[in-house]
Amino acid sequence: MGDWLVNEGPKWFIVGVWLVINVGLFAGTFVSYQQSLDYFYLRLLVGDALCWARASAACLNFNCLLILLPVCRNLISSIRGACSCCHRNARRQLDKNLTYHRYLGYMICLMTAIHVVAHCFDFEHLVGAYESSDPAVQAITHLSVTTNGSYVNPVRSPGTDPTQEVFKSVAGVSGVVITLCLILIVTSSTDVVRRSYFEVFWFTHHLFVIFYIGLVIHGVQGIIRGQTNTSKHNPAKCYTRYDKWGSQECPLPQFSGSPPKTWIWVLAPVVLYIIERIIRFFRSLKTAVITKVVKHQSNVFELQMMKKGFSALPGQYVFLQCSSISQLEWHPFTLTSSPNEDFLSVHIRRVGDWTEKLAKACHVDEGEFQEAWKMPRLAVDGPFGTATEDFFRYQVAVLIGAGIGVTPFAAVLKNIWYKYCDVNTEMSLKKVHFFWVCPDTHAFEWFQDLLKSLEQQTYERGNANFLSHNIYLTRGWDSNQARNIMIHDDDNALDPVTGLSQKTHYGRPQWDRVFSSLAQQHQGVSVGVFFCGPKELSTQLHKLCNKYSSSDNSGTRFFYNKENF
Repeated sequence: MGDWLVNEGPKWFIVGVWLVINVGLFAGTFVSYQQSLDYFYLRLLVGDALCWARASAACLNFNCLLILLPVCRNLISSIRGACSCCHRNARRQLDKNLTYHRYLGYMICLMTAIHVVAHCFDFEHLVGAYESSDPAVQAITHLSVTTNGSYVNPVRSPGTDPTQEVFKSVAGVSGVVITLCLILIVTSSTDVVRRSYFEVFWFTHHLFVIFYIGLVIHGVQGIIRGQTNTSKHNPAKCYTRYDKWGSQECPLPQFSGSPPKTWIWVLAPVVLYIIERIIRFFRSLKTAVITKVVKHQSNVFELQMMKKGFSALPGQYVFLQCSSISQLEWHPFTLTSSPNEDFLSVHIRRVGDWTEKLAKACHVDEGEFQEAWKMPRLAVDGPFGTATEDFFRYQVAVLIGAGIGVTPFAAVLKNIWYKYCDVNTEMSLKKVHFFWVCPDTHAFEWFQDLLKSLEQQTYERGNANFLSHNIYLTRGWDSNQARNIMIHDDDNALDPVTGLSQKTHYGRPQWDRVFSSLAQQHQGVSVGVFFCGPKELSTQLHKLCNKYSSSDNSGTRFFYNKENF
């Protein structure tokens, strides 16, 4: 039985603390409004709907404070750099920033639903108060508007429609607007929309600007009115003595609207996010010059660029923007160049409108060298840190890439190659298992030379066992072709497909067997598993890391790391 806590413990500890804070904030606010004398008369009109609305609003403020922080990429990169000496379990939580961002989004959706439903009941009760048979309700409802603000019911006319009353208030209009923004943001964030219609996701996600503006002005009208003179007019004693209101014993109750407080919650994260965007804007003004364009098989092309002052660690990623295509769209790509190289490179798969337009603008299909002035202007924002930065923190590393998901490991393997070329460099990393699931033989071509060089270098250093690479071809052959290759392959020193000493596999990996074998090979070792590829395979690998991790110090522990953009 695997040790679930190895991979899941730190994450769920953070999530647990966050949930406890939300529950505590909700319950505390609910009880506070339920027992407060200041809102006694308002509760008399609307019941516990007030408590539900205010409790959910408190949780909304808290989660709206947090949700911008995980997408402040410069902030996260700074924290990652400052925590270079921290334990890897703590650093790994930074790689889950988008996961936490989604969890916060789910909580905001839940609290928004509670808040909206509660206020719907509020307005129904406020309008219905004019027809109530309770004389105390009638008395509090018909309090006149005076210079002292001695009224509690914001609905001032009997017989009105609750929907019309909603749209008469700033809170109602802004509430509808921010709810619609939230619906559009959430529905466009699904995997289907992001993969097939990235532009839709990109533009609708920026509705968060309107969402935050609406959130801040939502309470400026102060329609939630609390009593201000409870020391003179005790509502618990005076509400049944409405016929004596205005006397010395029970002076007329006075009310005022609650001041807006959301801005206090969201001011700091909004300022941080604005600073983040300013940094990214000025950094992107330094354009990158495209020095080389290489067309690869499987609809992949490579861009090599030069940018003054640019430096990156292996496996980091950047955002690219092409002004001739769109002034607003930025797309993330993993760097495939090593820090030891004097250029930065990315490998881009042509899928979707933006990548096709970029390929056309870079003259990918023309097959001839183009002068720099003919190339489009590219803005590069980054680099930003990923889980792969912790690659050298493990004695044993397992790299798993699927298709174009191999790109972050290109930079990692290049960096390893350069370190091997430097005989004076010592690494704590002792073993690398590299797995690549390729769609066809052509997909391998652009990566082949790198693996050959690294393989040769390890042989020359007398450490041929350092790198174990396993390439799986899933298409481009049939069973007869694979059988013939395997029959005639026994006498060949090199693989006939890749030209490497380690043989190519045909079909998909049996991951359960792979992890079982790794667990047996590396007893008592912490193994870093790094993956980039589709979500379905990520889920499978994550479960296997949990399954084969041992809580015993003499057993193997697999730490799962996934690339997130």
